[in-house]
Amino acid sequence: MKILKFGGSSAANPERIKSIIEIVKPYLQNDVAVVFSAFGGVTDLLIQLSGLALEGNIEYKQKLEQLEKRHLDAVRELTTVATQSSILAQVKIQINELEDVLHGIFLVKERTPRTLDYIMSFGERLSAYVISEAFKDKGLAVEYLDSRKVIRTDNQFGHAKVDFEITHKLIRDHFKHHTDVQIITGFIATSESGETTTLGRSGSDYTAAIFAGALQASTLEIWTDVDGMMTADPRLVKKAFTVPQMSYEEAMELSHFGAKVIFPSTMQPAMANRIPIWVKNTFNPSGVGTLISADSVNGKLIKGISSMNNISLLNIQGSGLLGVVGVSMRLFSTLAKEKINVILISQASSEHSICIAIEGDSAARAKTAIEKEFVHEIKDELIDEVKVQQGLSIIAVVGDGMKHHPGTSGRMFSALGKNGVNVVAIAQGSSERNISTVIQQADVSKALNALHDAFFLSDRKTANVFLVGTGLIGTTLINQVKDQFQRLSDHNKLEVKVVGIANSKRMLFDENGLSLKNCLSAMKEIGEPMNLADYVEKMIMLNLPGSTFVDCTSSIEVAGRYESILDANISIVTPNKKANSGPFHNYRKLKELVQKKGVRFLYETNVGAGLPVINTLNDLLLSGDKVIRIESVLSGTLNFIFSAFTKGKKFSEIVSEAKARGYTEPDPRDDLSGVDVARKILILAREAGVALELEDIQIENLVPESCRDEMSADDFLLKLKEHDSYFNKLLDAAEAKNEKLRYEAILENGKAFVKLATVAKDHPFYSLSGSDNIILLTTERYHDRPMVIRGPGAGAEVTAAGVFADIIRIGNYAN
Repeated sequence: MKILKFGGSSAANPERIKSIIEIVKPYLQNDVAVVFSAFGGVTDLLIQLSGLALEGNIEYKQKLEQLEKRHLDAVRELTTVATQSSILAQVKIQINELEDVLHGIFLVKERTPRTLDYIMSFGERLSAYVISEAFKDKGLAVEYLDSRKVIRTDNQFGHAKVDFEITHKLIRDHFKHHTDVQIITGFIATSESGETTTLGRSGSDYTAAIFAGALQASTLEIWTDVDGMMTADPRLVKKAFTVPQMSYEEAMELSHFGAKVIFPSTMQPAMANRIPIWVKNTFNPSGVGTLISADSVNGKLIKGISSMNNISLLNIQGSGLLGVVGVSMRLFSTLAKEKINVILISQASSEHSICIAIEGDSAARAKTAIEKEFVHEIKDELIDEVKVQQGLSIIAVVGDGMKHHPGTSGRMFSALGKNGVNVVAIAQGSSERNISTVIQQADVSKALNALHDAFFLSDRKTANVFLVGTGLIGTTLINQVKDQFQRLSDHNKLEVKVVGIANSKRMLFDENGLSLKNCLSAMKEIGEPMNLADYVEKMIMLNLPGSTFVDCTSSIEVAGRYESILDANISIVTPNKKANSGPFHNYRKLKELVQKKGVRFLYETNVGAGLPVINTLNDLLLSGDKVIRIESVLSGTLNFIFSAFTKGKKFSEIVSEAKARGYTEPDPRDDLSGVDVARKILILAREAGVALELEDIQIENLVPESCRDEMSADDFLLKLKEHDSYFNKLLDAAEAKNEKLRYEAILENGKAFVKLATVAKDHPFYSLSGSDNIILLTTERYHDRPMVIRGPGAGAEVTAAGVFADIIRIGNYAN
């Protein structure tokens, strides 16, 4: 014998019911019974109808007409004209009966739990009857069974308890005398006094399990709208997948904490009789589904991650709890009297406090009841006033594989911590099958995704990137990510998703990742107007795991948002020097925030483009070395200019060439002023532990006085021609000494300066060419022979590559 159950979503309309008939047909060759829920949405509609009638709102009649039409239309579509009249008449009789009950509520303005159970029963009675007639119309030998005939309960309306001894006997007797396939109403039963009762949440599943237990079925199949029990809620975790096998206990733990595919009550009769449960998808009948049984052997450490929202945490603490016998009994008895269910308990070994998690709607009532019970202890200050935290959720990691397996909790809390998810409370039972944590409800999606990646996709990582600045560097970065996406995914198990992009005019988001092929054009076409505050707010609101903000601008306004971004547990990667070269106290604040929040703030490209300058310097300092002197050429632009500036060439022409190649800023004066180089040596000084401000640095400005007025870049280049003779004199003087011009930055003895200097043949700067940068680090360890870092220091390709490398570092760290 097999028992099949189909839920409301599976029987939402006639087309789906026809699909169900096709699914059930092959089963009819063997012993089978089929349980049905009400049509999708009907139970909620019935409750709404009764509520309207209770309010005296005549609108209930219109909605009742809609309910009637839906069922009559289903009859007309599922059966032939020859058989319809009697079926339609029977449906009409039931609707009239329902109308009479609702009219009574409308008149007396009273709706008891008994009445509500009776009203809700019409959903299953109508659906199972209509579906049974649809089966008959196909020539199939079936019989409609109102489960109220065989399931007996107490009088606890709304969630009646089953009398299994009587029920099992009635079911077995019924099946002895009825050989046709039974089409059974789920959810409903009859009390000892003959009143209609309901079996509570997941009542139809429970009905199926009751029949399976009574008939010693070989299997119980729950047909729903998903492919089985999932590793996580697929609405929140896009990478969730079906778990092929799990134990009864694992399924119960997951269902308790919000996995709504199957409920604990369903499991109880199946567990007691060791009946395997299959969870299958009506919309994908060929799918494997999930097998829930006594034994579960698929080798996974955990089977699923579930969550429960709208949780409140009550904290009862005080010296009056220490070593006092009976406090817990009084606490939980008080809550039981109020019919408040305790979902999670956490108590410190000091016995100084007890935390309990309950449904948020019950928090105020629970607080009042507890404070009333302990009124004397609170008055004598032995127990503090009960504290309530709201807006919380419970995340549960479940699996039999956790038993005696060290490191599970470490992996769990590491994943949460790296993604900035604060744990409010923790609970783990002695079964070692479940670790539950209470977190802020706003962090649920991020936490689920972070944990799912950590446990089920531990070899794969995701970096969710939010990019601001789609100029030359930003565009080049997008192209590099696009070109390397597959390689990173295949070989490094890292998926870099660009979730948001923006320039000064437009911004565009896609939580699932923008198409790197056309995201820039899409931003122009469908992007919304750019507003930096809105962009940051949207990024924070999405709250994605592994979020990284990438600033490819030179904007001080964008840099001004770093503090709020880091504070929201979002890492930052940037070539923008404005934040780290701004006021020293702001620099320190960002550093402290990074330490406090455990996020990453990477800015390798602030100095030397893609060269490993800052990482190398930090590694030296972390290992105990001390910086004595930094001597450097830090502008790829200026090095290109002075490397190309040779006898017979004009300085203004070289500057124009550098601009044409994209080496300079849009206005070359930004490079020639020396401020950019000053910012770089300032950043290196701060990284080396020297607390300098930008105004402390001596800067030689190479922009002639007459060219510093307000003018366009093109006008400047024309004006610069007037000063070619000045720069030629500098070149001649250098060549007379057989030396070369270099614009260098030096840090020594706590002071920094940038200037145009000449270097001899034996100096490392002499051989520099093109846009190369060079940094000489003289430290206590590298004293006689300084460490040399040299390579291209300008250009979109190398800068974007440096930014990309920092993104990859964060992606590997945050997962």
